[in-house]
Amino acid sequence: MRNWALGMALVAAAATGTARAATYEATITRTTYGIPHIEADTWQGVGYGVAYAYAQDNICMLAEEFATIAGERSLHFGPEGKSVMGFREVDNVTSDFFYRSQLPLERLRTTMVEQANPETSQLMAGYVAGYNRFLADSGDTLPEACGGKDWVRPITVDDMLRLNGKQMALASSLALAPGIATATPPEAAKAAYTPHIPEGFPDKDEPTFGSNGWAFGGEATADGKGLLIGNPHFPWEGPARFWQLHVRGPDGFDVMGVGLAGTPIPTLGFNKDVAWTHTVTAARHFAVYALALSPDDPTTYILDGEPVKMKAREVSVPMPGGAEPLTRTFYSTKFGPIVTVPGTPFGWNAKMAFALRDANSGNGRAIEAWLGIGRAKSVGEIETAISETLGIPWVNTIAADREGSALHADITAVPNVTKGLIAACSTPFSGLVADRLTLLDGSRSECDSDQYGEGSAHKGLLPANEQASRTRRDYVTNSNDSYWISNASSRYEALSPILGPHSNQLSLRTRSNFQETEAILAGGKMDRARAKELTFGNKSLAAELMVDPFVAACNSDGRFVGNCAVLGEWDQRFEAGSKGAYLFERFWNSIRNRNDLWTVPFDAENPLTTPRGFTEDPSVIDELIEALDEAAKAHDEDAIELDRPWGEIQFRAAGDERIAVHGGPGTAGVLNMQRSRKVAGGVTPVHGSSYIQIVGFDEAGPVAEAILSYSQSTNPESPHYADQTRNYAAKKWYRLPFTDAEIEAAKIGEVLTLSE
Repeated sequence: MRNWALGMALVAAAATGTARAATYEATITRTTYGIPHIEADTWQGVGYGVAYAYAQDNICMLAEEFATIAGERSLHFGPEGKSVMGFREVDNVTSDFFYRSQLPLERLRTTMVEQANPETSQLMAGYVAGYNRFLADSGDTLPEACGGKDWVRPITVDDMLRLNGKQMALASSLALAPGIATATPPEAAKAAYTPHIPEGFPDKDEPTFGSNGWAFGGEATADGKGLLIGNPHFPWEGPARFWQLHVRGPDGFDVMGVGLAGTPIPTLGFNKDVAWTHTVTAARHFAVYALALSPDDPTTYILDGEPVKMKAREVSVPMPGGAEPLTRTFYSTKFGPIVTVPGTPFGWNAKMAFALRDANSGNGRAIEAWLGIGRAKSVGEIETAISETLGIPWVNTIAADREGSALHADITAVPNVTKGLIAACSTPFSGLVADRLTLLDGSRSECDSDQYGEGSAHKGLLPANEQASRTRRDYVTNSNDSYWISNASSRYEALSPILGPHSNQLSLRTRSNFQETEAILAGGKMDRARAKELTFGNKSLAAELMVDPFVAACNSDGRFVGNCAVLGEWDQRFEAGSKGAYLFERFWNSIRNRNDLWTVPFDAENPLTTPRGFTEDPSVIDELIEALDEAAKAHDEDAIELDRPWGEIQFRAAGDERIAVHGGPGTAGVLNMQRSRKVAGGVTPVHGSSYIQIVGFDEAGPVAEAILSYSQSTNPESPHYADQTRNYAAKKWYRLPFTDAEIEAAKIGEVLTLSE
């Protein structure tokens, strides 16, 4: 209790800016590529040093993020402006209303008291102090992007609570944030509910976020020890970028890896005994409840035959120039906030509304979970840490240890919705969306997932022993498909549908993963050279399945020879020098959702090799030839030559420099996924391979090689703005310094000692 009291005293002190409850001390040593190594004897010191180092690299981005989650974008950047919410662009007013309505401080503070452990509280307090110390030290020397801006201000623990709340919702309810921010009661005259499921709802195209992860056990590796490959696919811009760091803290905590903006410790990385990575899971971290409304009042719902008034909360968003604030009333139920999705059946009319139950709302256990992972000495201890906390929000955990064990654990915070509950609480419309979300009956209290698990430390959450986890000695892998297959020779039994589909058709990226992994292991044990080949192979499984037969068919009578010739000469990869990759990307994107491409349909008994067999139907071939012609015309519209090398089309700009970026669309079965947007002269990555690590072990400790594709700093004036991007372009891996001797040998600049 004394430690808890100390932690909360630190929170209070940092939040109010009043008396200091402790001294903040840390040292920051920078090594090659600007990687900071933070050492501190206390957790508040760790947070202090991490925040200071992060601000050195990314102050403008982090300051803007604090303004965003405070609901102040309209005030500072104008209501007509845009921002990225999660990974989708929305207007600033929508962003402000969402954060102000869904991250209320009174609830966040209560969650901190109820859930957060002392270390989490101390890390947060230290982070606040470190960030504010950086602002004080910087004075008027901040980068041009944010120097002198009124949205750059000191922060309090409240800001950290908001940021944690946002990160927990990132791959959870944040996907439906606009539907929460804009939900308003219908006019009484609006009538019947007519179910309609529009094509593509929710969007089933390229996952908004993804990743590949592999853990190889001693039976599959050349040295008999564990080997991990991490290839998370995350944004190249904004606060969801990864940032490298190495933390040495109390009680021997010694972990290197990456975190997101505001994260006080590595959340993906390694220590001397274990290495881990994460991939976004297919589990659903929220459930939607269908509410029957009172015929007299659309803000009253019927529960167990009795009317229940929705809770109304008025929220105001400040406007610039002294204009009147915008005000909206938000409504919530015992199941969560009302949500609407325009153009879908999830509307709010006179008879029906929908509420969102997010298992990660109020998740204050995540840092505790990652502290447990960082302290682990085996993959078994990692499994224990994530099972006991249920704090991992929305990612699979894939890990390897020095003793040669490999773990895949799809154990996260999901609603306590079992197969039985789904069967008992389905609605007439549940089946229409069952492959995309979990829809339950909100007219019966027995369907409320929060009531289950009475006496458990995590009431309302699906217990860890009902989720998916396995440890093997050969390998496990995941590329964002569901838990049911993480090893080519072993399938998992069907669990609750809320954990994702079972025996379903796999993505081309997942199929490519298994096929490439099995092919490499067939040729020998996994080692670093093979791991690098697997990570950056840049093959397209879609191309392997269809390009050769299609080119042969479309050239059979000489039609469109030029366009087909480009595909025929393409190496079927997305390397920087590949000619024809852009044409195929445009072509494949226009045809990939057709259901007549393959002669052998999907077979759940052979999920890694089906569907396959390119069509020989002449009418289909004719339509595909037309699609290829349209893709070639789009080339002309973009002023890009058909045979231009991929690296000249897909690039990252650094001043006047264009850095060629290899990798391609995951929807085409490219493991090294890069999703790009159009810019002048080509396309530039917005989402894809980010912090790539290969970690094994020797007798002295971890042996880690890595690349951070977009580099450490978002400041164009920093020497670390594009240095690792050039490494990525050249496929140049870097051995990460972990021991004292390695850090000393790689040190750049002077050691910074901070004390307050």
